[in-house]
Amino acid sequence: MAISRDKKNTLVAELTELFVSSKGSVGAAYTGLNVADMQELRALAREVNVTILVTKNRLVRVALAGSDKFKAADTGLLTGQLIYAFSGDDEVAPAQVLAKYAKTHPALKLVVGFDDGGNTLDTATVNALAALPTKDQLRGQLVSVLSAPLSRFLSVANGAQRGFAQVLSQRAESL
Repeated sequence: MAISRDKKNTLVAELTELFVSSKGSVGAAYTGLNVADMQELRALAREVNVTILVTKNRLVRVALAGSDKFKAADTGLLTGQLIYAFSGDDEVAPAQVLAKYAKTHPALKLVVGFDDGGNTLDTATVNALAALPTKDQLRGQLVSVLSAPLSRFLSVANGAQRGFAQVLSQRAESL
């Protein structure tokens, strides 16, 4: 069943808004996934505030061309059946959600990405983004690195006091 021109214009406007307002977006080939798999993917994406959308590549091209930010974006990788993931909160969350799901469902393959600057990201770059740690993991690593010198200093300082106390204790026992 064909989509009316008004419906297409509405979809293009929604897509344009999603691309402009998102910090990162990723397209992935999903051929071979059934409806239950797609619902599972959408539930996983909702947990981290990622929007999943299935739409025609032609409408995505029109939406990108209609945005000043994405006019120069390369749309050559937009081929086949693609699912698009958008996040307005995190640049790498769409890639991470799709890559995490692709580990258990090999039919899903990352294809293309777009950053908030209007640049197109190739498959290798999208896969590299997906391999990055999350913001919470990075914060934990930073806290660990910052606290390591202080905790080591405290253990050395406590070691000297402990040693002095042991010497005094042994001396008192020998008297």
